[in-house]
Formats: sequence, structure tokens, C-alpha cells
Amino acid sequence: MRRQIIVVFFSLFFAAAFPASALERGALFNVTGFGHSMVLFGTMHVGLPEFYPLEPRIAQAVANASTLALEVDPQLPPAVVAKAMRDYGVASPGAALPSALAARLVPVLAKAGIDAATLAPLKPWVVAMVLGLNQYAALGYRADLAVDSHLAALARGAKVTVIELESIDAQMSLFSRLTDAEQLRYLDDTLALIESGRQRAEVRQVVDAWRGADQAALEALAVRIESDTTWAGRFVQKVLLEGRNGPLADKLLELLAKQDKAVAAIGVLHLVGKHSVPALMRLKGVTVERVY
Repeated sequence: MRRQIIVVFFSLFFAAAFPASALERGALFNVTGFGHSMVLFGTMHVGLPEFYPLEPRIAQAVANASTLALEVDPQLPPAVVAKAMRDYGVASPGAALPSALAARLVPVLAKAGIDAATLAPLKPWVVAMVLGLNQYAALGYRADLAVDSHLAALARGAKVTVIELESIDAQMSLFSRLTDAEQLRYLDDTLALIESGRQRAEVRQVVDAWRGADQAALEALAVRIESDTTWAGRFVQKVLLEGRNGPLADKLLELLAKQDKAVAAIGVLHLVGKHSVPALMRLKGVTVERVY
């Protein structure tokens, strides 16, 4: 009994004296080249309260950064977002979904608590995106707690400049360039994922891998995405990931050449796989070391 009391006492003492540090999340890389260094971090575009605080290396890097580079500034004025949606997401007057697809959509929207009338004026790709994001929300993941938003708030609190590597127009235009038939195919595949339950399972896999900074799980996700033969899967792989990774890598190389101690934070799936941003940067001759 005395030994147990001593063990408990010292456990409580060390817990108070040395509180548990914030856990590693996502994927972290150190990049060096052109006489400069950069921290590259993989984010999630949703979050939970327990994701924070981020571990000290990330928080300190942002606080001391010359610049924080994000895909898109999460604090864009609502008017800018609304204009982009009008330009790229609103369907032509009189456009309607095929009856079979519309019928499948009814129970999915009802279960999600989404009013069909709010989606009626929107293009099929927007409907697919809304349904996909709803799968995250249904599992409790919150857009207002996105890691990108948290980092932007840290940076602005430390008077660090926040820049965009892309733009909301550029991101939306990737979808808007799809033909009507391709958008319907994208929505069809999205509905199939939701109806089968695979969408929620895959959402959990991505978030759990990020939450635990699980390198093996993140790389396994990259392999799964690369082997997905559905139309939507090919679109995600070839357009949303590989198609953007090259320009993102080039922008980061430009930033590295110009500035020391910049921090770049982009979606974690851009940082894993054969054609990842780190892999492309290495091909350009800079050193990219994975921390976790």
C-alpha cells in the first residue's frame, strides 16, 4: 500500500510539474534551400476542440515566421466568397438534375437535414461538395475549427503576414471547368459513397491519420486514392491533388528563395504519395526532411 501511495504521489507530482505537451498532428517537414529554411505542415480543413493547442514546434514556427502561406486565406470577406460562388457555382436557369439522380438525392438530403430548395440553383459539383462536407459535420468535425483558420489566427495575433498560394476562384474553377456530364458523374459517385457508408468511413480514416500524425496511415491513404478507379476518384487524384501539387510546389520554391523562416500549411493529402508536394520540391534540388 505504501508503495502504491508513493507511486501515485510521484505520478501526480510529475503530471503537475511537467504537463503533457500538445500532440503531434498531421505531417511536418523542414525544407532548406537557397540559404533559407521553411516549415511545411499538413493541415485539415476541419477541426475539433481537442486538436488544439498544436504542438510547440508548429506554434513557435508560426509566431516567428516571416510569412504564413496557406492555400486560401480562411478569413476572406464573405462578399468575395459569394462572388466566387455566383461565378462558378450557380447553374444555368432552368437546369435540373436527371430524374433518377434527383430521386436518389431526396433521402440523402433528408437524412442530412438539408433543404433541397437551397441546392436547387447550384451546379451538380456544388451539390456534391455540400454533401461531402456534411459527412464531416455529421461526425462532429467543424469547419470553424479548421486547422488553417487556427494557424491564420495565430499568425495574425503575432503580426505575421498571411499569403495565399492559390485563390478561391482558382479552386472553384477546377470544378466549374467540368462538363455537365462530368459534374453529374461526380455527383453520382458522391451519392454512391454516401449511400454505401464508405464516405463516412473514409472521413474517419483521414481525420484519424491526421490526428495521430500516423505516417503509415497517411501513406496508405495516398495509395488508396491512387488506386481509386471511380470517376470521382480519378478526378480527386489527377485534378484536385496532382494537378495542384505542381503549382503549389513551385509557389513554395519561390517563397523559399525569397524569404527565410516562412511557414507553409496546406492540406495533408498534398504532402503524401508519389507525386506529393515534398517529392516535387526534392526534384527541384532543395532538401526536404520529414519530422513526422
